[in-house]
Amino acid sequence: MTVSLVVLLEVQPGKSQQQIEAFNAIVPLVRAEEGCIEYELHRVEGNDDLFVITEQWASDEALAAHSVAPHMIAAAETNKAFRAAPAKLLKLKPV
Repeated sequence: MTVSLVVLLEVQPGKSQQQIEAFNAIVPLVRAEEGCIEYELHRVEGNDDLFVITEQWASDEALAAHSVAPHMIAAAETNKAFRAAPAKLLKLKPV
């Protein structure tokens, strides 16, 4: 069964471009990970400081490996420079 996530991101005012650049830097690495089906960044309409990442993974194991990938660990440190709050991860389940 696939795993779907929505990740809510809030950046500090005026730092949205840094979020976009940070995402663009890691997106090829993430999409190349085994089990990555979807990894997309979206800006929330009407609020330049809010973003959503939609993710879909082939399995819980693929998602777990993603979480500890070196590029994700490095990104977590980089993101501290422009994020207003920690990311909020929502794991979705079908109804």
